[in-house]
Amino acid sequence: MSGKTIGYVRVSSGDQTTARQLEGITLDRVFEDKVSGAKTDNRPALRQCLDYLRDGDTLHVHSIDRLARNLFDLQKLVEDLTAGGVAVRFHKENLTFTNDSTDPMQTLMFQMMGAFAQFERALIRSRQREGIEAARAAGKHLGRRASMTAEQLAEARSRRDAGESVASLAKAYGVSRQTLYVNLGGQT
Repeated sequence: MSGKTIGYVRVSSGDQTTARQLEGITLDRVFEDKVSGAKTDNRPALRQCLDYLRDGDTLHVHSIDRLARNLFDLQKLVEDLTAGGVAVRFHKENLTFTNDSTDPMQTLMFQMMGAFAQFERALIRSRQREGIEAARAAGKHLGRRASMTAEQLAEARSRRDAGESVASLAKAYGVSRQTLYVNLGGQT
């Protein structure tokens, strides 16, 4: 039975490109996500792709880490797809899985590559945490800038205590009422 050839490509952010993934491979349809691969449930194109695939189709993925970044998700995805009659081909690793794949060496390679992808993700998160801690230790501000200075907050608090409405204060300072409620202690 000949099915469709479907591609799934993913990059972690909007400023990256998927151009080299699956380059030169003739595909009937391509699904593209521009989001972190840490979790499979936050990728809309992956969900659409999984819903689209049918028995006899082949899913082409550039590399194992483009499909999943942890071994559990990776194995579940591939097992579910192959159980449904979909072949899964990882081009970088030169691995193909079908519902009749019985090569133990191929399965071992697949699990090892998945474990490496998970390990790499853990290293990235660890380095990210170290960078945040180093920035904090150096006194750098992390996160979004405050929308109002301490002086503006003190002035707004005085004006509110004098009877001015939070809505008019929000308009005057160019912030939302919610911002004022949070910063002024929740009093109206």
